[in-house]
Amino acid sequence: MASGQGSIWELDQKLDENIDAEAGRVRGMEACKELTAVTVLRLAFQSLGVVYGDLGTSPLYVFKSTFPQGIDDTEDILGSLSLIIYTLTMIPLIKYVFFVMRANDNGEGGTFALYSLICRHAKVNTIPNQHRTDKQLTTYSQSEIQGTSVAAKVKRWLEGKRYRHNALLILVVLGTCMVIGDGILTPAISVLSSVGGIKVDHPRMSNDVVVVIALIILVGLFSMQRYGTDRVGWLFAPVVLIWFLSIGTIGAYNIYEHNPKVLRAFSPHYIVKFFKRGKKRNWVSLGGIMLSITGTEALFADLGHFSSLAVQIAFTVLVFPCLLLAYTGQAAYLTKYPSDVSEAFYRSIPDCVYWPIFVVATIAAVIASQATISATFSIIKQSVALGFFPMVKVVHTSKQFPGQIYIPEINWILMILCLAITAGFKSTTQIGHAYGIAVVAVMLVTTILMTLIMLIVWRSNILLVAIFTLTFLFVEMVYFSAVLFKVGQGGWVPLVIAGVFLIVMCVWHYGTVKKYKFEMQCKVPMAWILGLGPSLGLVRVPGIGLVYTDLPRGVPPIFSHFVTHLPAIHSIVVFVCVKYLPVTTVTPEERFYVKRIGPKNLNMFRCAVRYGYTDLHKREDDFENLLIKSLTQYVHQESLIHSISYSSDEDEETGEPFNAESTNVSQCKVLSETELCGLSSASITSDVSLETFPVSRSEVRFSIPSEASTVDSTISDLQYLINCRDAGIVHIFGNTIVRARRDSNFIKRVAVNHIYAFLRRICRENSVIFNVPHESLLNVGQVFYV
Repeated sequence: MASGQGSIWELDQKLDENIDAEAGRVRGMEACKELTAVTVLRLAFQSLGVVYGDLGTSPLYVFKSTFPQGIDDTEDILGSLSLIIYTLTMIPLIKYVFFVMRANDNGEGGTFALYSLICRHAKVNTIPNQHRTDKQLTTYSQSEIQGTSVAAKVKRWLEGKRYRHNALLILVVLGTCMVIGDGILTPAISVLSSVGGIKVDHPRMSNDVVVVIALIILVGLFSMQRYGTDRVGWLFAPVVLIWFLSIGTIGAYNIYEHNPKVLRAFSPHYIVKFFKRGKKRNWVSLGGIMLSITGTEALFADLGHFSSLAVQIAFTVLVFPCLLLAYTGQAAYLTKYPSDVSEAFYRSIPDCVYWPIFVVATIAAVIASQATISATFSIIKQSVALGFFPMVKVVHTSKQFPGQIYIPEINWILMILCLAITAGFKSTTQIGHAYGIAVVAVMLVTTILMTLIMLIVWRSNILLVAIFTLTFLFVEMVYFSAVLFKVGQGGWVPLVIAGVFLIVMCVWHYGTVKKYKFEMQCKVPMAWILGLGPSLGLVRVPGIGLVYTDLPRGVPPIFSHFVTHLPAIHSIVVFVCVKYLPVTTVTPEERFYVKRIGPKNLNMFRCAVRYGYTDLHKREDDFENLLIKSLTQYVHQESLIHSISYSSDEDEETGEPFNAESTNVSQCKVLSETELCGLSSASITSDVSLETFPVSRSEVRFSIPSEASTVDSTISDLQYLINCRDAGIVHIFGNTIVRARRDSNFIKRVAVNHIYAFLRRICRENSVIFNVPHESLLNVGQVFYV
C-alpha cells in the first residue's frame, strides 16, 4: 500500500508540474508590471491622447453654459471661477485620482469593473452560472471576510434579498447607459463648440453654416471608425499636449494682462457670496459649472490602457494646472469684457495665435470625440459579455492593440443620434444642459458602488467610508438638483437615450436569466442517461458532436430534445458551455476546463470555455481547434491515471450514482511522444470512476497497472478521439424561442414576446461569433415558456 501511495504521489507531482510552471509564469507577469520611471512617463504622455481629450476641451463651452443669459454682476465671475476650482479639486483630483483609481479590477476601470469586484466578493450575480473551479483562476482575486466584521454584515445584507441584487444591477446598467449617452453628446458639443469659434473672425457667418460644418466633421469622424486609429493614433498625445500647454499659456497671459486680482477666487468665501447674491439663478448655473469636469469618468474607464500611476502623474503635473490656468485666464478676461461670455474662449485668445489655436482646438475636439466613441464600443462589448446586451459584431481594428475595436451597428446608431442632436439643437447651450445630466448621473453611480467596495472589498474604516460617501454624495446631489432644472431645456435628451438603452439592456438580461433558469429546471438527470446504456440507446455516428449550452453543469434539455426526434448521436459528445466571468480576463492556458460526464464508455464530456469581460473573440483564433486540443490533452492526462481506480458513490457534478467501465477501442496508430507533448494544455479534473464499491465518498481504492498497459491505454484512447475528429465535427446550437406563459401579466408578455424576441432576431448568433463553418452547423429548435 505504501508503494502504491508513493507511486500515486509521484504521478500527482508530475501532473502538478504544469500548474506550478503556469503559476510561475503568472508571478513573472505580475513582476513585469513593476514599470520603470521612463516607462511610466511614456505612458503618462500617451494617456493624454486617450484619457484627457474630453476633460481638456471643456474650457470651450463652460462659461458660455454657465451664463447663457449674460453676466449681470462681475462678482459672479469670481464666484463661478471659485466653484470651478473646487469642483476640479474635489471630483477629478480627490475622488477619482486618490480613491476611485485604487478600485481597479486587475488594472481595468469603469462601471463594470466596480460591479465585477462586488460580484466576486458577494453573491449578487443574477446569472448563477458560476462553478467552484472559477475561483481558482489566477485573475479571480478574492479574499475571505470574517463573520463578525462590518464587511460581513454588509455582505449578508446585500445578499439577503433578491430585490437588492436587482437594484444594484439596475444602478450599474443606468450608469452604463449614461456613459453611452456621453458617447453621443461629447462629439456633438465638442465639435460644435470648436467650429463655432470661426464666427469670432467671421461674425457675419450664419449659425446654420457652422452647424453644417460640424455635421460634415461628425459624419467623417464616424465614417472613419471602421479603419481604427492605428495609423493616426500616434498623433493624439502630441496634439493634446500642445492643446494643454496652449490653453495654460493663454490663461497665464490673460491673468497677467487683464486682471491678476482674479486669483482671489481661490478663496471659497466667493462661493458663499455667489449663492447669496443670485440665489435660484446662480443655483441653476451650477449645471454649466458641472461641465468643467466632463470626461472625468474617462480617468477611470480608460485605465486599462495605462497604469494608474501614469494617469495620476499626467493629471496632477499637466492637466490639472493647465485647466486651472485656462479657467482663471478666461475669468480674468471676462471681468474686463463681460459681454463676450458667449465666446469667452476664442475672444480671450490673442489675435496673433487665433488661427493656430482654432486648428488645434478643432483637432482636440475630434480626438476627444474619438476617445469617447471608442470607450462606448468597449462598454457595449463588456455589456454583451456580462449578458446585458444582444450579441453584436465586434471588429478588431488593430493587431498591435487588442482593445481597439469597432462595432458597426452601434457606430451608426451613435452617428444618427449625434447628427440629430447637433442639427436639432444647433446650440452648445442646450446640448450642455443635456450633457450635465449624463455626467452627474454617472458620478452618482460611481460613488454608490465605491461605497460598497470600500465596505466589502477594502474593508475600510467605517468613519472614512462615511466621510467619503456623505461628502461626495452631497456635492453631486447639489449638482444633480441644479441640472434637473435643465430637463425642459434639453436635459431630457440623455434621459430618453438612457431610458431606451435601459429598457433594451434590462429586457435582454431578464430574458437571458429566465432562459437560463428554465434550462436549469429542465436539465436531463444523469439517471436517464445511464438508463440508456453504453450506446445511449441510439445509433452512435462516427464523429464529435459539440453541443452548446449555457449550463455549467448537468445535461441540457437540448440533448434530450435532439435524441428524441433524431435517435442518433456522435461517438463522442461534448457539452460546451461558453461563459463570461466577473473578471477582466482569463489566461489562454486556463480558458478551457474539461471533465468527463458519467461512465467512461459513454464518451461524454463537458468543456467550460471561460472568458473575462474584456476578452475578445478574434477571427484568427481557431476556436474549434483549441477546443479539440484541450479535449485531447484531457484524454491524455486521464489515461495516465486511468487505472488508478477510485470509488465514489455519486458523481460530483450531477449527484447521481453511476458505474463506470473502461472503454475498449481498437489501436490503429501509435502516436509518438513528441505528438503527445505537443498538444495544448487544459485544466484537468476528472469524475471518472472505474468501479463502484459500497464505501463512503472519502474512501479511495487504488490499483497501479504496469507501465506498458498504461501507455497502450493512453494511445488507444487518443487514437479513438483522433479517429472521431477525422470523421467530422458538428456544432449543435439551440435555436430557442422564448415565450411568456399565458398566465403572465401584460408587461411580461410585451417584454418577452415582443421586445426580447425582436432583439434575438436582430442579434448575431453564437455560431457567427465563434466562426463556425456553415456546413458544420446544426440548429435544434425549441420553445421555452417562462
